[in-house]
Amino acid sequence: YLRDGENMVVVASNGGNKNHPAWLYNIQANPDATAQTGKKVRKVRAVTANEEERARLWPLLLEAYQGYQDYEDETERTIQVVVLTPQE
Repeated sequence: YLRDGENMVVVASNGGNKNHPAWLYNIQANPDATAQTGKKVRKVRAVTANEEERARLWPLLLEAYQGYQDYEDETERTIQVVVLTPQE
């Protein structure tokens, strides 16, 4: 994950497979979730980044892991970026 202020940003890459990962559909149906980093568990709201937000975050994510671009190049879908906003 990537920190963006208080938010965490995750990538629904699914290893570049043709389908989105199942968890993406789950959070689209119910955006209230929990996220665990280390021993800390917190309530979050998970929202798929809009085009503008994705355009800002994608280069930062590639700095963290260049492989995301390889995944996107291998698939016909746009790999979704998900922003997890703390709810506590």
